[in-house]
Amino acid sequence: MTIFDGELHVIGDAEATEDSTLPLDDGNIYVCQDGPRDAPALLLIHGSASSTRSWDPLVPMLTRSHRVIRIDLLGHGRSAKPAGRVYEIPDQGRRVGAALDRLGVEHAIVVGHSSGGFAATALAEQRGDLVTALALINTGPHLDAFIAQGLAIGPEQWPRLTDEQIRQFASTGFSRAGYQIPQQLVDDVRGMTYHSFTATMQASRDYLERQALPDRLTALGKPLLVIFGEEDRRWRSSSAADYRAVPGAKVELLPDVGHSPILEDPPRTAAPLLAFTAIHAAQAD
Repeated sequence: MTIFDGELHVIGDAEATEDSTLPLDDGNIYVCQDGPRDAPALLLIHGSASSTRSWDPLVPMLTRSHRVIRIDLLGHGRSAKPAGRVYEIPDQGRRVGAALDRLGVEHAIVVGHSSGGFAATALAEQRGDLVTALALINTGPHLDAFIAQGLAIGPEQWPRLTDEQIRQFASTGFSRAGYQIPQQLVDDVRGMTYHSFTATMQASRDYLERQALPDRLTALGKPLLVIFGEEDRRWRSSSAADYRAVPGAKVELLPDVGHSPILEDPPRTAAPLLAFTAIHAAQAD
């Protein structure tokens, strides 16, 4: 065991999962690490109403060659859920950068799923020295590509949401026939406050309204991989082609899966991701 920033957590061998809680100005941020600690860093950022656990099926395929770092963004999972205007995407990116600094990470390939891609992009905008390459998984490029319906639930209903209501809301996140939404995803949604849920959703909209992602990414000049499930029911999958406007961007479409290929088909998601990181990992070492 070791003490890190006042939190006690277990460290086994070099490839064991290591949990820590980092106290930042706006609240504690939960972080977990897997894989060899001397391997190139690969940061995974979850989407809205999710957590580090959404990456669980994918992580074992990535730790053979990477130090895999996962972070619960503020308002999600095991991180703090404060009130107030603290959930803007640039602020989320800043916190991720601060967390990596605390961990001693100097360079990382950054992967974002869904709205986690916004935080990944914001991090790269602020910390070009830290981010060597970006991979976005089913991250909508602009608001015109959004096709899902909103959640019509008020604050008085939020504490009493049933598992079935949450699964109905989450259903657009999956498209593979017969896929059962895991209980952990349901628990992640229920673990949020109504404020953190609605404020983080609005923050994503605000970020895209200010500037579309392809324009932001073009200005950054970072290597870019875009993975998109063709059966996405939240973002029009044809919009993935808009990322081709980014010089050098590689776009991979995955048939027969929807918005969450990291859960629906981890092996097919890992294949293009590992091919991409193999090229750019040397720069992140």
